[in-house]
Amino acid sequence: MGIILCEIFLYGLIFFAGACIYSFLNVVIYRVPKKESFVSGRSYCPVCGHSLGMLDMMPVFSFLFLGGKCRHCKSRIGVRDTLVEILGGLTLLFCMYKYERTEMALTVFAFYGILTVVTFLDIDTMEIADGCHLAMVLLALISWFTMTGPGLVERLVGAFCVSVPMLVLTMLIPGAFGGGDIKLMAACGLFLGWKCTLVSTFLGFLFGGIWAAGLLITGKAERKAHFAFGPFLCLGMGIGLIYGQTLINWYVGLF
Repeated sequence: MGIILCEIFLYGLIFFAGACIYSFLNVVIYRVPKKESFVSGRSYCPVCGHSLGMLDMMPVFSFLFLGGKCRHCKSRIGVRDTLVEILGGLTLLFCMYKYERTEMALTVFAFYGILTVVTFLDIDTMEIADGCHLAMVLLALISWFTMTGPGLVERLVGAFCVSVPMLVLTMLIPGAFGGGDIKLMAACGLFLGWKCTLVSTFLGFLFGGIWAAGLLITGKAERKAHFAFGPFLCLGMGIGLIYGQTLINWYVGLF
């Protein structure tokens, strides 16, 4: 019984740590479009502007304890930030379970963290900040030392195998892809290597195509309407990182 309680406590700490980190990522997501610093300055209520204290900023728990309302002005707090925090906790738990080496788990967790920021920035603004691309390139360099995986040549090919065709297609068909999407695939390709990058791109196009078809069928978008494509690329890469080689082996086994 004591061992079980210790394990539950440990898992709880891991979840809380992941939720805290993703809580900070919420600040990044909120402040970057506003050109505000996310490394300095007190957090504040976006409605009344009141500075938030520790009681207001406990990941997940503050939302529950405060009933989803600001403690000062009683305005409703959007549930998205809390869902992101829960995602962070579950992601860190998954990474620590999936990888025996702590440095690999934390590297993959950081990868998912960057994808999360990219996803919500693109949803909110239809743009991807260059800082996200630079962070991914830096993480790719770090992963060379912390993870077993693609070699240098495979990583370099991964940086160009999708981004260059996307760039060429955009030059031929203006607006086909955003510059942020192209740079995202270049940076992530350097992390994933060309095999998983191709799988991830296929999945991203598949998910994006299904979403676009749904919008057209339901009449929620016109044929030439634009929508944020980065989240679907991020979803594809999130799956491709873990299951890319498995999907490749399955596909090759069909022949």
